[in-house]
Amino acid sequence: MNCFNIFNSKTKRRGKSSPELGEQQNPSTKPTTRLVKSTGSASSPRTIPELYKEKGQNLRKFSFSELRNATNNFNRMLKIGEGGFGSVYKGSIKSPDGQSDPLVVAIKKLNRNGMQGHKEWLAEVQFLGVVDHPNLVKLLGYCSADGERGIQRLLVYEYMRNKSLEAHLFGRSLPPIPWVTRLKILLNAAEGLTYLHEGLEIQVIFRDFKSSNVLLDENFNAKLSDFGLAREGPQGDRTHVSTMPVGTYGYAAPEYVETGHLKSNSDLWSFGVVLYEVLSGRRAIDRNLPQSEQKLIEWVKQFPADSKRFRMIMDPRLNNQYPLDTARKVAKLADSCLRKNPGERPPMSQIVDILREAIRESENGNLTDISSPLPEPSTRRAVRSFTLIQTVATAGLFSAVSWYGFMFGRETSRKELGDLIADLRCDSQSSNPPHS
Repeated sequence: MNCFNIFNSKTKRRGKSSPELGEQQNPSTKPTTRLVKSTGSASSPRTIPELYKEKGQNLRKFSFSELRNATNNFNRMLKIGEGGFGSVYKGSIKSPDGQSDPLVVAIKKLNRNGMQGHKEWLAEVQFLGVVDHPNLVKLLGYCSADGERGIQRLLVYEYMRNKSLEAHLFGRSLPPIPWVTRLKILLNAAEGLTYLHEGLEIQVIFRDFKSSNVLLDENFNAKLSDFGLAREGPQGDRTHVSTMPVGTYGYAAPEYVETGHLKSNSDLWSFGVVLYEVLSGRRAIDRNLPQSEQKLIEWVKQFPADSKRFRMIMDPRLNNQYPLDTARKVAKLADSCLRKNPGERPPMSQIVDILREAIRESENGNLTDISSPLPEPSTRRAVRSFTLIQTVATAGLFSAVSWYGFMFGRETSRKELGDLIADLRCDSQSSNPPHS
């Protein structure tokens, strides 16, 4: 999108993930306030820096040498992530009491030449130092050291053993996540966003929700991570926060990209994109696909939730083990999050309710029976082309094939071309389309 003026060319991507966008302006360093909403106080809600003075003492303060030793001098074999902010390492630190077993942690080391500066680091320390929710990653401590080696800024988090949602959806080295587990991950993420939007005195806008920022523990419970771009929402009579757009290409809400007006429903758009990633097993942006399929949100429009073609978007790694009706409901939920008018998008609390119902439906149903296997490819092609079959003769088959490729946005290989022609010749003699 051209509305983002600067792309971060230094960001290293794992796999083929969407490129991160360069920071245009440091986000606010005072996102929100804590847990329970005020019950009657006429005073203004406290800010994060104010709350941090009270709550931040729970964070451990590490020396640089401690964290260097914890990561074996930041050994690249222990590196588990990398981005514009710097690198993340798996490490081992002493327990707080010094008696228990060492703790396995994730240590984020700020790249001093990276796009995420000291203010973003400070915002994340202060934010995660005061909030408390099971679906937000837990910050254990930090390191802030200025010396001969320059400025050193590090964060120490709880270790999330099962990596990110992105890694499981798109990384072929990991087993695919089953349908119900996918829904539970989405529910956890929605509950985390609901807490940020509705569970605090001051609303918080996450601003960079994407599958790589949804981390999974050993039981596949999901937690939101990377709060460097989180921003305090509008207060009083204000309807939005004005800021230079930042985020990740493919996930950012169009109205935010175009105007810089940030609202909580900007996060809703990003959530809708991730819903379709989970359904399809495709990235929001994938330059390796044919041009007509590179933008996920545009591609899925060809397969509406109520259409017979809808199942063509479903992730083949699910092996048809999902209830079709429930999958349609999830797609409709995604569509509601992706409405052009931000005011028409549902609140996160409503999304939580819908996902809970989807989980109940999926757990109570026989997935194999509810979602019968897709027809064989030749049958699926014949079903799609049935109307065309009635109007073309054998002499026009090549034109029909070209029309097929145009309508369904994909190129046809020589073998597939031959198969399709054979199907058309055979099926054109029948007056009824094959059953789907």
